[in-house]
Amino acid sequence: MTAETEAFRFSEFGAPAVLKWQAQALPDPAPGEIQIRHLAIGVNYIDVYHRRGVFAAPLALPSGLGVEGVGLVTAVGDGVSGFALGQRVAYVGGPPGAYAKDRNLPAARALIVPEGLDSIEVAALVFKGLTVEYLIHRCVPIARGDTVLLHAAAGGVGSIACQWLHRIGATVIGTVGSTEKAEIARANGCDHAVVYTEGDFQARIAEITGGKGVDVVYDSVGADTFTKSLECLRPRGTLVSFGESSGAIPSLNVASLGAKGSLYVTRPSIAHYTAKRSEYEAAAKNLFAAIEAGVVRAPHVTTYPLSDALRAHEELEARRTTGSVVLVP
Repeated sequence: MTAETEAFRFSEFGAPAVLKWQAQALPDPAPGEIQIRHLAIGVNYIDVYHRRGVFAAPLALPSGLGVEGVGLVTAVGDGVSGFALGQRVAYVGGPPGAYAKDRNLPAARALIVPEGLDSIEVAALVFKGLTVEYLIHRCVPIARGDTVLLHAAAGGVGSIACQWLHRIGATVIGTVGSTEKAEIARANGCDHAVVYTEGDFQARIAEITGGKGVDVVYDSVGADTFTKSLECLRPRGTLVSFGESSGAIPSLNVASLGAKGSLYVTRPSIAHYTAKRSEYEAAAKNLFAAIEAGVVRAPHVTTYPLSDALRAHEELEARRTTGSVVLVP
């Protein structure tokens, strides 16, 4: 039986205006799927990449958008166990299509949400929180006493990372775009907030570390920061490049990594760190426990009606948002 819902779709890559709100068929969930009615939908910069067609392999068009949400189970497909009607679930990944009132979703991507957690808070945290979880616990495990440089420290991922890194006991140096964002970063546990518009962040990191450099750089900015980020590392340090909000990173001469101190560079993806169901569930358990214990909390959350997704994208791309952006159906 096919019902109907409403969703954003796009048929060409480009600016936010390519997103069109339209009626969409909603068939019964296929084997291995569940159907959910959204309660809250997380907005992430990967949505911008998908809409522009610049992230990895472009999506096949026409396409939906959005890879994170929280909702109630309304139907269960054949072969699915562990989920019941009315149960609240969160998800990250699967086919893009979160910008919708209802959707079908691979059950393998659904996570049962603990009862005490707020749906908007979970939507604000789950993708970004799972990103932080794999970055600081599994990609490059951070220990007490490590010194970390974190770009975009007042953003959604950055705010959560500052909180979690602070609890671990790392020294966190964050770059931000304004004095206002510096205060946000400090409030989340950032030890040194560097306003990159007011000077050379590389020189400031050298000053803070006494010329030793940092153990790890987490860089989601890309073109504007990548080259100098390498210069901020101590010998045998690691640059984790996990985004490019300012544009594609420049070409890297691999031989230069040796000359700069036997450096490491990695380009991780949450898809590869949550591909196994066991790892996905373990990461979510770690994140939900951290939320429940108050280790991490949703940073400043800006909510928009789902129908106002275009404005949310415009604000996000103009870097006028801090913390997390959530769409509410």
